[in-house]
Amino acid sequence: MTATVQPALDGSVPEPAKTRTQQRIEDYETWVEIVRPTFVEIARTGQPFLFWKVARDHELPDPPDRDHDWGRFAASLHKDGVTRVDGFGHTRDKSAVRRWRGTVAAMQGRAA
Repeated sequence: MTATVQPALDGSVPEPAKTRTQQRIEDYETWVEIVRPTFVEIARTGQPFLFWKVARDHELPDPPDRDHDWGRFAASLHKDGVTRVDGFGHTRDKSAVRRWRGTVAAMQGRAA
């Protein structure tokens, strides 16, 4: 079902509103500023997680380069001592991906 949008008085039609999952941020650094706090909070719980599930469940926007930026972001959290590898999980198509967990420093609030 598609919603109809009434044109403005000048005849232009406004762009339909997008949900956060449909949005794509054009700048990597801006995208990181938006999504990083969510992953830091997840890491603080100490529970294992998959990046794609967190992004889906929290309706996070897509990065500029979807094929590479998620890996780049995961590596930066690992390098900053926020996350560590905790085995493997599955994508929606049953491919193997790394499962992550917060480090002790992240759980104690020393890494962010």
